[in-house]
Amino acid sequence: MWIKLFNLFTKVTGWPVQKVLFRTRIFYDDKGMQDRHIKGSAILISNHTSVWDYAIWLFVFPFRTLRFQMAELLFERPVLGLFLRCMGGIRVDRNAFDFGFITRSARILERGGVVGVFPEGRLPKEGESRPLAFKTGAAWLALQTGATVIPVYTSGEYFCRARAKVIIGAPMRLNDLVDEAQPEKETIAQATEILRSRIMELEKKLHEQAL
Repeated sequence: MWIKLFNLFTKVTGWPVQKVLFRTRIFYDDKGMQDRHIKGSAILISNHTSVWDYAIWLFVFPFRTLRFQMAELLFERPVLGLFLRCMGGIRVDRNAFDFGFITRSARILERGGVVGVFPEGRLPKEGESRPLAFKTGAAWLALQTGATVIPVYTSGEYFCRARAKVIIGAPMRLNDLVDEAQPEKETIAQATEILRSRIMELEKKLHEQAL
């Protein structure tokens, strides 16, 4: 309960600030299927452009508590780490063989919550093709829990003269899109590629709609 209350406090107090800093324009793949209201349990996936991606999704989807998976480095910063823990952030130790974050994410989904994932796993370096290859965690989580996946794409234009632009994609059920007759490893790989392709499609649609 306290995580929801802290999220609500952060969104209410931060709303005027983000309106000035981001000036976000929101587009939709199919608004009739998915708008800014998220119903039931869901996995929110997004491309990763900046540490500010998390902040913008908080205000694009203001009506739900988003429990994002986040790198351990962020939690190791005293003030930021405390803030993220209060927001319900899910710590991911990328250099350790600890998959507790998957179990924690699954439990949140089982309780009807929303888990956010940046499947690229890190920020792209200069010169790297975007989006990076996706890690398999989001696909595995979706297949195991049956949770709906909501793909979203951000232009990453924060704190500049251009307005931040995002597009919300139609919800997906990966179990209906993969061939579950094949071995599990191949099924997860197929699902992961489906997610990455969907993000790339949204990038193209955003450019077309934002013209």
